[in-house]
Amino acid sequence: MLGAAALALVARAAGHGALALLGRSWDSRWYLGIAAHGYGHTLRPRPGVAYSDLAFFPLYPGLVRAVTTVVPLGDGAAGLVVSWTAAAAAACGIYAVGARLHGRAVGTALVLLWGLLPHSVVLSMAYTEPVLTALAAWSLYAVLGGRWVWAGVLAALAGLARPNGCAVAAAVLVAAACEVWRRRGKVSHRLWTGAALAPLGWSAYVLWVGRRTGNPLDGYFEVQRRWGSRFDFGRGALLFVRRLLLHGDRFVFPMTLLIVAAGVLLFALLLADRAPLPLIAYSGVLLLIAVGGSGFFESKPRFLLPAFPLLIPLARALVRTARARPWHATVVVGALAGLSFGYGAYLVVIAHTPL
Repeated sequence: MLGAAALALVARAAGHGALALLGRSWDSRWYLGIAAHGYGHTLRPRPGVAYSDLAFFPLYPGLVRAVTTVVPLGDGAAGLVVSWTAAAAAACGIYAVGARLHGRAVGTALVLLWGLLPHSVVLSMAYTEPVLTALAAWSLYAVLGGRWVWAGVLAALAGLARPNGCAVAAAVLVAAACEVWRRRGKVSHRLWTGAALAPLGWSAYVLWVGRRTGNPLDGYFEVQRRWGSRFDFGRGALLFVRRLLLHGDRFVFPMTLLIVAAGVLLFALLLADRAPLPLIAYSGVLLLIAVGGSGFFESKPRFLLPAFPLLIPLARALVRTARARPWHATVVVGALAGLSFGYGAYLVVIAHTPL
């Protein structure tokens, strides 16, 4: 709420409406267009460039369409309702995972740190990250508790939310494989059912796009390549970083580089912390997609927003600090809040850079 209030103040000073910025910025317009009219729109800003709405997964626009059907709201307002509801569900799921592993204090600290990430303003916008994070958190919680069917169903839904939603299916499959190995194949049919369900959402949409484009296996990836997005093992990102270091660029890009580097460091800390394998697999796939993908370098921190397990070592450290030196913990949280609120308002109101 405080972050949204800070953004509203900055937006008002700049002569913009806060709700319009939150509900209709960048990718939000594509999602709302799909919700209102279905798929089939292609933007051709210049010769040889074609941006198709098939690059956007269907769960979020489907939820927006459902809200507008039931409640008399505009599509922008409905998008915000979906995002805010999903963000609340995600916070509950993140708390549940943290509390299950390390107690309620760490669960609370984990939610706090996730809500104060530099790009957490996206959680208040008509974007898909809150939906993916909510599904991922509860799927991982189900895996940790051995509820395999629930884990598979939620992973399948996560695969319909975003391209990197496949990370949830990867976590479920890795956990299931380890359980089969540990029990030498003597596992419940529920595990096999959950493992079979987990990748269905992501793979079904990719194959549907392929069929629609006439290229069953590569059609979706061709759509993404036309947007400038491809997985090249980080080559495009490294070339961009080289140009950034040699020539400098806007403030958003150095900040992006810093956040992605922090994500790599936090993953190393998560490994050293001996986190459960499903959390490592989930975070590792999200990090691999963000680092290894080319195109839209400034969006990489947003792609890492659902990777909340990366924050577990920091949450544990914050709890220890709060118990030993409460004032130090208060200063740290205050500094993170100031960075999050200020940078979020800058991104949405001032930067004019794709989120």
